[in-house]
Amino acid sequence: MKHLRKILACACVALVFATPGFAQGVKTPAASPTQIINQDFALSSISVTYSRPAMKGRTIFGDLVPYGEVWRTGANSPTKIKFGEDVTVNGKAVPAGEYALYTIPGKDQWTFILSKKLTLWGASGYSPADDLLRFTAVPQELPFNIENFTILFGSQTANSIEVQLLWANVIVGFDVKADIDDKILTSIETAMKGEKKPYFQAASWYYEKGLDLDKALNWANEAVKAQPDAYYIEHLKAKIQLKKGDKKGAIASATSSMKKAETQKNPDYVALNKKLIAEASK
Repeated sequence: MKHLRKILACACVALVFATPGFAQGVKTPAASPTQIINQDFALSSISVTYSRPAMKGRTIFGDLVPYGEVWRTGANSPTKIKFGEDVTVNGKAVPAGEYALYTIPGKDQWTFILSKKLTLWGASGYSPADDLLRFTAVPQELPFNIENFTILFGSQTANSIEVQLLWANVIVGFDVKADIDDKILTSIETAMKGEKKPYFQAASWYYEKGLDLDKALNWANEAVKAQPDAYYIEHLKAKIQLKKGDKKGAIASATSSMKKAETQKNPDYVALNKKLIAEASK
């Protein structure tokens, strides 16, 4: 009898823990999955952490997300945006760091808010006293619907990038810029005093920015001497020569670069050099 009671007790325990209410380690998909997007930008990076709710047949803006009210810009915790260096956001100065990104959607205008308070859930407890800055943007209508709330990085240059928000048939965004020119020029000046001089990188930057092309050409020549088989360096030299108006020199450099690219089986640079030669031959 004692042995039977022990068996029944064990069976009851097993039954209890087998029921759904006591299930262990069960995981189901999140209703609004978290996404983290990272992008190399300027001299550092920019990242966004946010949740992605779905439309699910609902009317979003003006209904699920009311007009004129502070929105967490997604679901769950407020969206976070992190800048790896000092930037300007829609022309307003923002120090490097992480901020909560709130918005106030409107039919014709959105207000964006960068808040220094990172620990809230949703918009509960939001206070304008924690704002770093506010700015406005005009939304645009899409000809189709985006099912899940989406944040992405749009057009990008060396020192600017677009941050875009899309959901339902709405797209709205803002520009981020970084002042990097002076920093790079200073770093080039410092590096040129060192033992390993960054001739190619310095020449590339001067060419792209239209700075002292004589200096850029001298650096390109030094880079070619250091790496005579590097067709991409000689192609840069050809571009600088063409920009300086030396068509004959540009054709000679591009022809040499093209032959090296052919030998090393790089059709992309073969095509680039052919295009440059054609342009210089006009």
